[in-house]
Amino acid sequence: MGGEGTSDVPLLRIAGVAKAFPGVLALKGIDLELWAGEVLALLGENGAGKSTLIKILGGAHQPDEGTLELDGKPLEIIQPADSQAAGIAIIYQEFNLVPGLSARENIFLGQETTRAGFIVADEERRRVDELFERLGADIDPEVPCGELSVAEQQEVEIAKALSQNTRLIVMDEPTAALSPSEVERLLQVVGELKAQGIGVIYISHRLNEIFEIADRVMVLRDGERAGTRPIGEFTRDSMIEMMVGRSIDQEFPKIFAKLGGERLTVNALSRGNRVRDVSFGIRSGEVLGLTGLVGAGRTETARLIFGADHPEGGTIELDGKRLQIRSPRDSVTAGICLLTEDRKAQGLVLGQSVRENFGLPNLPSFARLGFIDQKREAKALDVHVDKLRIKLTGPDQSAGTLSGGNQQKVVLAKWLERNAEVIIFDEPTRGIDVGAKYEIYQLINQLAAAGKAILMISSELPEVLGMSDRILVMHEGRLTGEITDVANATQADIMRLAVGTADMAA
Repeated sequence: MGGEGTSDVPLLRIAGVAKAFPGVLALKGIDLELWAGEVLALLGENGAGKSTLIKILGGAHQPDEGTLELDGKPLEIIQPADSQAAGIAIIYQEFNLVPGLSARENIFLGQETTRAGFIVADEERRRVDELFERLGADIDPEVPCGELSVAEQQEVEIAKALSQNTRLIVMDEPTAALSPSEVERLLQVVGELKAQGIGVIYISHRLNEIFEIADRVMVLRDGERAGTRPIGEFTRDSMIEMMVGRSIDQEFPKIFAKLGGERLTVNALSRGNRVRDVSFGIRSGEVLGLTGLVGAGRTETARLIFGADHPEGGTIELDGKRLQIRSPRDSVTAGICLLTEDRKAQGLVLGQSVRENFGLPNLPSFARLGFIDQKREAKALDVHVDKLRIKLTGPDQSAGTLSGGNQQKVVLAKWLERNAEVIIFDEPTRGIDVGAKYEIYQLINQLAAAGKAILMISSELPEVLGMSDRILVMHEGRLTGEITDVANATQADIMRLAVGTADMAA
């Protein structure tokens, strides 16, 4: 165990913590221990209680019952300042940085080094250099955070935490938007924090990371602790089973549909250096995986097909008919839909209801004399709620209050109502728990069985290998290879193509 040998008392102890919200018991008698120098993975499906627990640690919520201890002494956290003063830092998925301020200014925001009322920038720079050296980060401290990569912004957040003499860091989905090389770098940073005696609570849906970095794993299910074990006592299957509360035969329940004729044909599609002479086809019933490193041109290709961006060259055909796609409206009318990488920013209007989001691309079907027939709209939505097993309190529930998996299903529902023939999934399971992932995979199987043509863009190589009939790999805007024998392919085969060191794989 991480740092158990250095002390008889855990760094953090949570005992019997419970928290209720109107109509929901979010946490039920949670016990947790974290030792100095230990990485404790906190896992569970969306809605399991993870966010509530870390918000209690961060001072955003107060528990209704239970106690917290730090170094064996009672710990009371009424507000975020109490958490910070105790040496606890929470790094959320959405970074708490001011884009227009430099890395240095963000790190010392609210705790500036001053002399006679003036900020002593030289002293701050010296301290920042020490912090970045401690993390092994190569970042110019004077560059505005808005110009840094996601990985660099994350390192600034960690440096900010360390500047406050933090002893415990909570990381919430820290690798969700990182490339494989950036993920590896972050895991190295976590290892360095661990070596320095800092306790880390690590939340992620990416199980391969958990096996690489965690000392122990604690699983929450429906607000209760389902179990805590050393990482060595878990397999992937047993970890998933503990999270979802049932046995899942396969992590990737691929069903091979009968393949028909080519439906979508893309020929020599180009836009600057982002997409260069890309050509491929997708058959009826086929799931075509498209992968590559971040910036390879995958999402840019999807946007060109969907009409969100305008190509400089190339053609797109559906069922042998050449399409003139000038906007997403043209694409939707033709029968092509896109489930975007960022469903919250681009796929949904979070402040509107599920019914309103569902109806947006389908207004002509529900309009009568210039007015929306809300009953008809809600009735159509009910069909998809049942079919897709969308969990919601009612059609007027705000889309922003749904879990990630249910938000993804709402986006899919609005396109299925349009009877889309080509469905582009861009990172379909990003930020979604394993139970919801399984359901999304089953939906992909159903769509393929119905003769749809599916383009699945993903950075998750096990997902690409597990759910694709065929795989295309991109590097610097070009297709660098095609993998047709997916059953015998490996992640290494994909990576060789993704970094441009191979020309073809069979």
